Amino acid sequence: MTRNTNAIETRGLTKQFGTEFAVDGLDLTVEHGTVYGFLGPNGAGKTTTMRMLTSLTRPTDGEAWINGNPVSDRDGIRASIGYLSEEPPVFDELTGREQLEYFARLRDLPAAETETRIADWLNRFGLTDDADKRIDDYSKGMRQKIGLIQALLHEPDVVFLDEPTSGLDPRAARTVLDVIADLSDDGHTVFLSTHILSVVEELADVVGVLYEGDLVTEGSPATLTARMEAEEGTTLEDVFLSVTAERGPAASESVTGNTGTATSRQDGRVEDDERGEDR
Repeated sequence: MTRNTNAIETRGLTKQFGTEFAVDGLDLTVEHGTVYGFLGPNGAGKTTTMRMLTSLTRPTDGEAWINGNPVSDRDGIRASIGYLSEEPPVFDELTGREQLEYFARLRDLPAAETETRIADWLNRFGLTDDADKRIDDYSKGMRQKIGLIQALLHEPDVVFLDEPTSGLDPRAARTVLDVIADLSDDGHTVFLSTHILSVVEELADVVGVLYEGDLVTEGSPATLTARMEAEEGTTLEDVFLSVTAERGPAASESVTGNTGTATSRQDGRVEDDERGEDR
């Protein structure tokens, strides 16, 4: 059933693995044209949430909609979404250009339009000279750029980005941030998961902090930091540390600018990277 509401909406969205709740009754509302900063320590359920919202993982319970269409209708939301996972799905044996052309065909993009879009994006990310090299020879940063172009090539209304600046040098990371800002200015919605809090402070209209599958706080960066004015800290990092401090001593281990993956367990929970396909 189509709902004439928001870009992203969830009600009671839940994902359970055995006895573990990766996401537990999540209620979210993200308006059109918003950059939503999705924060949380490793293992909080961020990737699982994004996979449910992009129809890659089935919820155990609850509902979710993209542009009013239920995520259970994969064909109904397919054209509306773009998704950059932390490890972009690319074929090592293809060249960068071939990878993008293949993806464009999957999206039924016209050939002439595809050629122009690919050329423009390759130029913007400084990949023109490397476009005809095999992806197997690409650095992590170059693979990340191809993955991001792939997510944006069909000009989706809603874009899900999981650590989009991972592996990028400062200049390339700046290009990614500019692209996100441009997307928002053009009315696209960006659901952004990152460990780099300065990125969220710069770009996000709304910030949500997920911990152990629960949304523990939500608001604009300014609103959240204003709550800390009576205390010593007034940065988004202070807010993050404050709202997760009550929930466990390990909560802040990996959220201050480190884009690596924590390997410790928190309160016996299974980490995202141990769940395999259904993260």
